[in-house]
Amino acid sequence: MPVYHHNKRNVRAIFSPGIFRLPLPEGLFLLFFAYTALLSLVTHPVRTAGPHPVLLLLIAAAYLTLTSSISRRWPSSRSVFAVLRFGVVLTAYREMDWFTAIDKSRALENSWIVWDRSILAWLRPAIESTGVIVPAYLELCYAFVYGIGVFCVASLITIQYRAGVDAQTRDDRVDRWMTLYLAATLSTYALFPYFPSDPPRVVFPGLDVPEITTVFREFNLFLVGGYGIHSSVFPSAHVSSALAAGLGFLWVLPNCSRRGWAIVVYALSVAVATVYGRYHYTADAAAGIGMALAAASACRYWLR
Repeated sequence: MPVYHHNKRNVRAIFSPGIFRLPLPEGLFLLFFAYTALLSLVTHPVRTAGPHPVLLLLIAAAYLTLTSSISRRWPSSRSVFAVLRFGVVLTAYREMDWFTAIDKSRALENSWIVWDRSILAWLRPAIESTGVIVPAYLELCYAFVYGIGVFCVASLITIQYRAGVDAQTRDDRVDRWMTLYLAATLSTYALFPYFPSDPPRVVFPGLDVPEITTVFREFNLFLVGGYGIHSSVFPSAHVSSALAAGLGFLWVLPNCSRRGWAIVVYALSVAVATVYGRYHYTADAAAGIGMALAAASACRYWLR
């Protein structure tokens, strides 16, 4: 049975000014919503459905403060609220549609597609030479990104529980993992307004699209068509969040490196899937990898 050493620095105490005493993940959420609220006051985006970012900041502040207070009062509820954080992540993602630019010059897309075409000239034939196996695998990887966070949190809790780790330490490690995950994901969202762009399947319809269609691809196209945002595709949040999940796992549970590296390999498969499926440009995937690595380096330095 693996032995885990408890880091005495309590993540919950890092964001504890005054009466709020927010855990660090909740502090990152609050910082993100404050940023988008401020940005909404100085930009002129297309108004979309949903609350104004300033109102959303107030709602988020109230919710985060409430859940933090409940967690302090009833520590057993922390695992539940850890999973509910992904609902806040989805809210943050949807909010970025509010910052969709009125006019997009397509200068970014026209420069990115040159790199894509040179890579797909050999990548797509190589992938499709396996028949439906690799295309289906890549599309399935892309689809699973929406659940990778919940999977990692559940794994972290289960592994530590079986190893006999106390509840306080389990929750603190989940908070540390979530801090890295949010640092990569929310910082990626924060860059969207500065790179107004649309995916290659929209800007260049029919160009370099996969010749093999699977049920997983149809499912992904349904999701991104009906529930995606239109502000930007750079950097790729799919790639940054998936890779951050794996790097975070290696960070908080180094004794479970096999599972951590498996998630990292999965994340790199997502990067390939985004380009092959024309959900993103190669530049988006590369930038997503960079965002995850930067977040991992910052968290490891700050919270070491």
